[in-house]
Amino acid sequence: MHPAGVAQPLDAFFRTAPDFSGVVLIAEKGKPVYHRAFGYQNFDTRQSMTTTSVFELASLSKQFTAMTILLLKKAGKLQYDDPIENYLPGLPYPGVTIRHLLNHTSGLPDYQEVMDQHWDKSKVAGNADNIAYLIQYHPERRFEPGSRYEYSNTGYMLLASIAEKVSGEDFIAFSRSRIYRPLGMKDTDIRSLSEKKTLERMAWGHLYVPEKKQYVRADSFPQFNYAIWLGNRKGPGRMSATTNDLLRWDRVLYTTQLVSPTTLQEAFSPARLSNDSLSNYGFGWKIQQHPRLGKVVRHSGDNPGYKNEIIRYIEADKTVIVLCNNDHAKLPQLLQLIEEELGGQ
Repeated sequence: MHPAGVAQPLDAFFRTAPDFSGVVLIAEKGKPVYHRAFGYQNFDTRQSMTTTSVFELASLSKQFTAMTILLLKKAGKLQYDDPIENYLPGLPYPGVTIRHLLNHTSGLPDYQEVMDQHWDKSKVAGNADNIAYLIQYHPERRFEPGSRYEYSNTGYMLLASIAEKVSGEDFIAFSRSRIYRPLGMKDTDIRSLSEKKTLERMAWGHLYVPEKKQYVRADSFPQFNYAIWLGNRKGPGRMSATTNDLLRWDRVLYTTQLVSPTTLQEAFSPARLSNDSLSNYGFGWKIQQHPRLGKVVRHSGDNPGYKNEIIRYIEADKTVIVLCNNDHAKLPQLLQLIEEELGGQ
């Protein structure tokens, strides 16, 4: 694909979506062939978006949480098939392994529902609180571990707690010292709300309110308060980063800097369920096959106002990173257009 090849159709697309807000980065073999910012970091102040704006990653964080576990496995501190009660005693869900957590086959109930019902929302909950409430209220598991795939934030919250238990370090400190800083991801972190407020380049999530005919900060809606009272959770989300940092991450996954190719191969392989069928999810990555571009590993991230996507065509070495802070309705069309252009349709 010639660099000019993707620019024209994308520019034409953005003329049909003039209110799209976010950053789009497309790279070939690690070299950006399209990198543009649209819209506003903050619609109230009309502060322009830039290609170095920082976004909430939401569930894009899961691939990094999975990597902390891969690093601890490499260090001989745990095995994928260890039962989780080895590390988190008291959880009333026997038969669940670290592997089940990684590939969303644990059958664990949603911790957020338990917290929503029972937690005092004037306080901010962290992982220890979430685990204590799962133990205390013991909601039923959803299915037999390993029998099916069902996306689970609970699983990734527990993975972060296991990483803390095994490493003896706070999850945020461990992620910084073992992943973000060594990779030069200088704008990436797991930030508190107060830290984000001091960040000049923070792109805030917005939602369109038809009655007002304008975009409004997502954190002003009461139904999204869970982002505040679950504000100390670690593992399923909460990272914030730039497109440049995510491209650094993408490049490192073609090297042995963090883990071996064999380990990555396992992370990029779907889970085998107990009925011998395959899921479409590895360790923090959705797995797909493109007819012309070959193997694809990708993940989306949704938080109030945010819609993000990282798509890695790993055999073709093409990378797509889209971070959007106004939950734009045309995002699926944008991703489809990019794939058509990259696949040479």
